[in-house]
Amino acid sequence: NKRRSQRFGKLKMYEAYWGLNEKPFENTADPRFLYYSKQHEEAFTRLIYAIQEQKGAAVLSGVFGCGKTVVAQAVLSSLSKGKYETAFVINPQLSALELLREILYDLGLKDNLPTQKTDILHSLDETLHHNVDDGKQTIVIIDEAHLIEDRLIFEELRLLLNFQYKNRFLLTLILLGQPELREKINNIKQLAQRIAIKYYLSGLSETEISEYMQHRLKVAGATKNYFDDSAIKIIYEQSGGIPRRINQICDMALLTGFGSKAEIVSKEIIMEVVKDIES
Repeated sequence: NKRRSQRFGKLKMYEAYWGLNEKPFENTADPRFLYYSKQHEEAFTRLIYAIQEQKGAAVLSGVFGCGKTVVAQAVLSSLSKGKYETAFVINPQLSALELLREILYDLGLKDNLPTQKTDILHSLDETLHHNVDDGKQTIVIIDEAHLIEDRLIFEELRLLLNFQYKNRFLLTLILLGQPELREKINNIKQLAQRIAIKYYLSGLSETEISEYMQHRLKVAGATKNYFDDSAIKIIYEQSGGIPRRINQICDMALLTGFGSKAEIVSKEIIMEVVKDIES
């Protein structure tokens, strides 16, 4: 137990060794760490436009780990407080009825949730009109929407856009998902025609990776660069520019560098980390 305690104490010094206030490469959807590459800024702008102009529906797709969720979180964080009600569904692998109930729950109807579809739709209609009367817009975000297999669920989502009042949508529906989401939507013409805003996120370039890493390090309290140019090149080659993969490599590289008392993260450290991850 004493040996475990000593080892844990050393691991807690990870941040202190590099002069950081917190870990810079955690794979969490923290908007503070969002690096606005050209495409991430465009994705952010389009979602904001969809919401503020009440366009009805938007889709943000891209490869796994490219930053879709953190962009959506950054959008929500930027909106004026008290003017929006939001439902953020992180697991859409539900039945159509369960999904509608989850949306209602997230919108604040936590007690006595209806179980019959007609009652659920009536409650949803009342909630949306109540929000309008209070001067609020309603946003429904479905994360990991590519996991939806049942065509009927996409149909229920499309029908949400039928909630309108005086030629305006009563909610903004935002779907986030991996590339296959685009194909699933395009196979449902009625839904595809209702999507006003679309954008696709891909991997970062080598230059963007360097800027991405420096941004995250700075947010975490770094005052200098801890990765040499050769290390960044290997990170680019091994990550494909995918932020989630970059985070995984960089986090382990800082830990490995701390363990070997390195002054900077070199190409050799990155290769060692990549080998460990792959094994």
